[in-house]
Amino acid sequence: MDNITIARLLDETAALLEIDSADPFRIRSYRRAAEAVEQQTTQLATLVAEPKQLLAIAGIGKGMAANIVDLVNTGSMQLREELLQKYRPTMLELLRLPGMGPKTVALVWSALGVSDIDQLEAAAKSGQMNTLPRMGEKFVTKLLKGIEDYRKNSSRFRVDQAREYADKISALILSFPGIEQVTPAGSLRRGRETCGDLDLLATGPACEPDVVAAAVEYVATLPLIDKLLARGQNKVSFTLRNNLQVDVRLLPRASYGAALQYFTGSKHHNVALRQRAIKRGLTLSEYALLRLEDNKIIASESEEDIYRALDLDYIPPELRENSGELEAAANHTLPHLITRADIRGDLHMHTNATDGRDTIRQMAEAALARGLSYIAITDHSKNLAMTNGLDDARALAHVKRIREIDAEMEGRIRILPGIEVDILADGSLDLEDSTLAQMDIVVASVHSHFAQPIEEMTARVLRAIENPHVRILGHPTGRLVLKREPFAIDIDTILKRASELGVAVEHNAAPARADLNDLHLRLAKQYGCKIVIDTDAHATEELDQMIYGITQLRRAWLTPADILNTLPLDNFLTALRPKP
Repeated sequence: MDNITIARLLDETAALLEIDSADPFRIRSYRRAAEAVEQQTTQLATLVAEPKQLLAIAGIGKGMAANIVDLVNTGSMQLREELLQKYRPTMLELLRLPGMGPKTVALVWSALGVSDIDQLEAAAKSGQMNTLPRMGEKFVTKLLKGIEDYRKNSSRFRVDQAREYADKISALILSFPGIEQVTPAGSLRRGRETCGDLDLLATGPACEPDVVAAAVEYVATLPLIDKLLARGQNKVSFTLRNNLQVDVRLLPRASYGAALQYFTGSKHHNVALRQRAIKRGLTLSEYALLRLEDNKIIASESEEDIYRALDLDYIPPELRENSGELEAAANHTLPHLITRADIRGDLHMHTNATDGRDTIRQMAEAALARGLSYIAITDHSKNLAMTNGLDDARALAHVKRIREIDAEMEGRIRILPGIEVDILADGSLDLEDSTLAQMDIVVASVHSHFAQPIEEMTARVLRAIENPHVRILGHPTGRLVLKREPFAIDIDTILKRASELGVAVEHNAAPARADLNDLHLRLAKQYGCKIVIDTDAHATEELDQMIYGITQLRRAWLTPADILNTLPLDNFLTALRPKP
């Protein structure tokens, strides 16, 4: 059992305890343990033989260590089983719906006997839920929309989650003698925000039939497997405990490039590529690019060879969506796509002054270690009470502290004082203009009242960016990938006005947001918008989320010249909207 699964089971136990109205301290102990487990780089399953090593982890006491030992050895633990018998396993799924926290789940269970999504939907549509406290028409409407979205998205996984599992499985496969390379294909390689499954292609210098057969047997017994779906001559299909399907193909090097191109997709890109091959008397498959008249192999070992044989420049995986990339490759006009190495600054991050985990200095040192030359500290403003947001007095004191730390860094990295100021329901900002004037970077974002009609939301954001202190519009559509749809907003109008005002629009690299998305980013470039990419990091390790954002910029065909924070600091500040 891996750490992710242990953490999920502990967190679910905490939720079941909350449904059961258990002692809050006990609930918190399970949640703290789940967080601690998630942060471990060592797999706890390797430590259960020596439980004292578990006790060395902050947040893990004797009782919790015993629970972890039970989870690893048996797949469950006594308390969890007792709670699941008392309630229902399906009630955990209700917690994934908007507004359905543990107390609400407990209420609909005790009052209506509702324990799964179908029953909940029926109770909402029949009007039964309207009789319960705090469950008026507005709540029920939002819940029904949440159920619809959940059913649509429940079979998909965020790109960072898919990448984590791909890396784990790849590491296990690479431990088999003779396998030297494992490459994710499919939507993960193309960098889509979500993945429905994982395609992993493996090869090595010794991938002959006998080696492949032994490797297939090895892959079919990997410890992460929940259900083995199929086992063929060179393919193993299985699902993980979270129901993510994984297809592993073991291939000889001679056909690796053709297979990688084929299984990367997209479907429409591949169809167009095959049509191009046919016009040249060739045929393209997952095995090779062949000449039709004599079945001679023209290219197969590398993707570059295949595209070159079709008179095309190499097309990066992120562009393979049949959206003009073949024409550009034929005309030698593909863009020089942005890379992680091009980024010099990160303008949106949080510290322990509000809802972040780490200090100003820790964030700065971590950014420096990742090759950045400047950052902005942009903690929340007071409207977000749940984040301990800053009022005007605290914000000004925070600015002073940021400048002090900046001076102490002695030029190794520049730390700009900033704020992520809330855009209130009427479009005004959450702090006084005199306070915002002290900030180098003001990111304005919507964090509340998501259900406003499109006209109100659009007018609200327009009013906010008219404020001359706003230099960046943060996560402009407010979506959470697979959790919350974008709020209703006329994004065309917003982008056009942002361009006129010189307000930069943000691509929030956090994979939970990926906002603006790739299509909106292309639109932003079309309208001449200034664009920045930020991590919205709440801890030092979240600075690594930048790579997910870079992938979305590449999907949008963007180059270093399209992104402001590829510039040196002085040039960057000059390129931003001027401070009043």
